Amino acid sequence: MTVTPSELESSATAVVDADLDIAADQDFAVDAELDLGIPEEVPSADDPSSRAAARDIDGVGFTLDEFASLLSKYDYNFKPGDVVKGAVFAIEPKGAMIDIGAKTAAFMPMQEVSINRVEGIGDVLEPGEEREFFILSEENEDGQLTLSIRRIEYQRAWERVRQLQKEDATIYSEVFATNRGGALVRVEGLRGFIPGSHISTRKPKEDLVADFLPLKFLEVDEERNRLVLSHRRALVERKMNRLEVGEVVIGTVRGIKPYGAFIDIGGVSGLLHISEISHEHIETPHTVLNVNDQMKVMIIDLDAERGRISLSTKALEPEPGDMLTDPQKVFEKAEEMAARYKQMLLEQAEDNEPMGVTLD
Repeated sequence: MTVTPSELESSATAVVDADLDIAADQDFAVDAELDLGIPEEVPSADDPSSRAAARDIDGVGFTLDEFASLLSKYDYNFKPGDVVKGAVFAIEPKGAMIDIGAKTAAFMPMQEVSINRVEGIGDVLEPGEEREFFILSEENEDGQLTLSIRRIEYQRAWERVRQLQKEDATIYSEVFATNRGGALVRVEGLRGFIPGSHISTRKPKEDLVADFLPLKFLEVDEERNRLVLSHRRALVERKMNRLEVGEVVIGTVRGIKPYGAFIDIGGVSGLLHISEISHEHIETPHTVLNVNDQMKVMIIDLDAERGRISLSTKALEPEPGDMLTDPQKVFEKAEEMAARYKQMLLEQAEDNEPMGVTLD
């Protein structure tokens, strides 16, 4: 049997078509068994109208290298210390994933969420929330940056307390712990320390926890991470607004030291220095005073900046040495002697005024 080339080609084509039909039948059988549930009408992955025709590429006008160089100009250069805007897109048990426009999502660990103690990251952040973040470190091996909110709050807190100190403001803060040296409070999220010598209360330090105290700033030093406050200064300032030099007040001896006695005058403590007890020499304050003695004293100095009130009984002595021989006489004539003291201060002030100059 003779087969022409055209017949051979037709036969081969028929065989191929038959094979394709069989393969199609097999594929259909497999698809029917799997039943993937894909709908017949599936939208395309892009808009056909946005597809570039081959001829469009011919007239682009720059190479792929030039295109990559152009893109690099718009790539962000993130550095530690920068503050950037970002959006929270995932919250995890150990932190949050933040989109800041980098190639890889940045991560903020739980301990960097806030300057204050929080139970969970959800107390501070919500998915989709946009805010500023501080870049803590360079990219790790996965190209991921580490972020912080706590560092931003930390910087702003120091700025705030510096401003409060500059204004000589009185603040109120809750004592959250005590130690041998004093008490601990939080100011704008920062931990502040009140030395024991600057706590002016009859309570034991341990009983101050949860109390709100008026406070003044003693030291604000961000470089040394020191925030020191004074309860005594705040009380003294409040009291000073109602006191004046030369005024006689009634106080109670609360403590005696070799250099003098501390007198409680209406909730604040003033110092009666040993040299201000009497005109006569005194070896030790214990020879004249006892703890819990009530007595009259005169205010001779008010130092609001250091929170100190200086007192005197020497200025109230009718005769030198009366505090040693007849203290009752001193207290009885206290107001009279104080009036003389005020008059003396007035005369001294007038003597120190500059002489007037008359110009022709």
